[in-house]
Amino acid sequence: MFLCFFGLVAIYSVALGQGQGEFLNFQKQIIWLAVGLAAMFFFSYLDYHLWRKIGWIGYGISVFLLALVLTPLGSVVNGAGGWFDFGFLSFQPVELAKIFTIVVLADVYSRYGRSIHKFISLLFLSLIVILPLILTAIQPDFGSAMILFLTWLTSFFLVTKNKWHFVIIIGGLAAILLASWLFVFQDYQKDRILTFVNPSLDPLGRGYNVKQSVIAVGAGRILGRGLGFGSQSQLKFIPESQTDFIFSVIAEELGLVGIIFLLIFFGLIFFRLFRIASRSPDDFGQFITLLVLILLSIQVFINIGMSIGLLPVTGISLPLVSYGGSFLLVVLALLGIILNIYQSSIVSRKYQGDI
Repeated sequence: MFLCFFGLVAIYSVALGQGQGEFLNFQKQIIWLAVGLAAMFFFSYLDYHLWRKIGWIGYGISVFLLALVLTPLGSVVNGAGGWFDFGFLSFQPVELAKIFTIVVLADVYSRYGRSIHKFISLLFLSLIVILPLILTAIQPDFGSAMILFLTWLTSFFLVTKNKWHFVIIIGGLAAILLASWLFVFQDYQKDRILTFVNPSLDPLGRGYNVKQSVIAVGAGRILGRGLGFGSQSQLKFIPESQTDFIFSVIAEELGLVGIIFLLIFFGLIFFRLFRIASRSPDDFGQFITLLVLILLSIQVFINIGMSIGLLPVTGISLPLVSYGGSFLLVVLALLGIILNIYQSSIVSRKYQGDI
């Protein structure tokens, strides 16, 4: 809730600078937050084992929607055609794919964890992720595709014992990146990577975004310039200030103190997720919790990294903080599933006489 509050404060501040008298985005985020909290509480009382039963069905539906969004039924937002626009709201099917990819991977890990070292297991797990990954990259939404891949890769290394898998994956990844550079990546995505390596190549173009973000982070100093008084955010120097670079807005207006609190709250969530995973009543619940932990930590790391110029700009939002209804809803829904796993672990430990 504190992280959501940080996001609402930053979104409100950005709306002030943009002269949005009705604060439309701020109001939308509040509505999505209310819906997300309702979903979180609902899933917290829904037996998480049900997700194992519907996981593959949901996975198939999410893959179908990822393919459907590439047709004329999909809408293009900021160069990516991965949206369904219903007028009063927009939805990204890739967010739904994140949930069911996590559920399916957790199901496979928990059922066949002892045979993950076999090559056929590597191939099967790769196919699970490759389908949504390719459909997401075609949109093109390179950031979400990278999140799906890194979540799978990190989790796979936690369960496999075959070191040759590392060589196979790195070699396959190099081949995929080469093919993607030649045939998949759009010009603006290539520019982002080249500008990251050498920002001076385009200081007023692709390198401008990162430069202004870094200036905003440094300008906040210790206590910040105050809510609504950040020159970079209020004068619209920071692009996508409500989504990709909301960390920079918080850093400029709330300073190092605000950022410390932000990182503490994320750290507490990650610590609790790790504790819940270690005490999960079964492997399925443990792997779901670990995969959610990996997903969220990767997104936080990449978003902050690109805001301070350490990583290329990939369009990845800051969980619970950035503006975006479908993403906020998905994160809160995932946390609701984790809450049910936590409650089940308490019941299990009481039954066994541990507490």
